[in-house]
Parts: sequence; structure tokens; C-alpha cells
Amino acid sequence: MMGLTTFGAIMGFAAEMAGKTEEVYKTFVSKAGTQAVREVLQGLAEEEGKNHALMVKARRENVTEMILEPVTGLQQEDYEIALKMPEVMEDAGLLKAALMLEERGKKFFQDASSKVPLPEVGRIFRKAARKKEENLARLQGLALSQTLGNNS
Repeated sequence: MMGLTTFGAIMGFAAEMAGKTEEVYKTFVSKAGTQAVREVLQGLAEEEGKNHALMVKARRENVTEMILEPVTGLQQEDYEIALKMPEVMEDAGLLKAALMLEERGKKFFQDASSKVPLPEVGRIFRKAARKKEENLARLQGLALSQTLGNNS
């Protein structure tokens, strides 16, 4: 079990998670079949790029005094997702994978927001979690409209 036991470890994981998710979304954009799905995924990719930059910046700005500040109760395994990338993926599969990624991000930021020792970083995490909540609603709506569109 990989414990996220310091502020530095949490910030490093948050930055890595955002960076990897951005790359996944960029791949999804190239596989999307419809413009609507492509646009949403492109927006998510751009947002993860901003998240990555924000996490790196927050870590750098708070690195000196807080990097080794102990934190308990977060395990990296709880936030890891193994996505198998088939060569051809339907939009429904892309949306399902995006929902999993957003749900994972939301859970991590919610859980970590109460654990990080700096109030301003906790606020950044809570804001990221709220944004993930909005993304989930948008993705669920798009997935539903895709399903209804395909059945009519």
C-alpha cells in the first residue's frame, strides 16, 4: 500500500494524476465519433492541463515549510484506475471512462481537501472537487443523450 503520507506526496500525486488524465482525454478526443463528445473531452483535457499546472504551482509555492508535513488516511491505491485502451472505442465507452476518471478525481480532491495541512490548498482541492461534480453532471447528460439518440 502506497500511503500518501506527506503534503509533498499528496501534491505530487495530484499533479501526476492531472497530467495523466489530461493525456488520456487527449487520446479520447482523437477517438471520439461525434462533435459533441469531442468538444466535451477537449474541454476536460484542457481543464486537466490547468489542474496539473495549478497542483505543480501549489506544491512549489508551499514546498519549503510543508513538504514533509505528515498526513494520514490517504492511500494511493484508492485513486488508481486501470483503463484498458481498445483500438476502437465507441463514444459510449469514452464517456463511461471519462465518468470513471472524473469520479476518481472528485473522490481524491474531496478526501484530500480535509487532510492537507494548508487551508489554501484545501480550498484549491474543494474547488477542483466541485468542478469534477459539474463535469460528472455534464458527462452523464451527454451519455444519456447519446443513448437516447442511438435508440430513436
